[in-house]
Amino acid sequence: MQYLVVFAILFAVVAFVTAPLRRAHFATSGGATDLADLEAAREAKYRELRDAELDHRTGKLSDADYEELDRTLRAEAIEILHGIDRATIDPQ
Repeated sequence: MQYLVVFAILFAVVAFVTAPLRRAHFATSGGATDLADLEAAREAKYRELRDAELDHRTGKLSDADYEELDRTLRAEAIEILHGIDRATIDPQ
């Protein structure tokens, strides 16, 4: 059980620390990011959200860890959706 807690905390820390790097990767500047890549990233982020929810329901994540992870993943998903909007509105 301790390993699961340590793993959940480690995962949350890694997600938090690498969030700016992922956001910079998916930001569309001058149409440099391909729409297909953004759509694939969206689906991957949705999958991460579903996995986190399943982990919470099965008891692998505490309520606090789940809320933090869910908040982080949703913020990243919103950034990806904004990138898709920018790519479809201004496809340079």
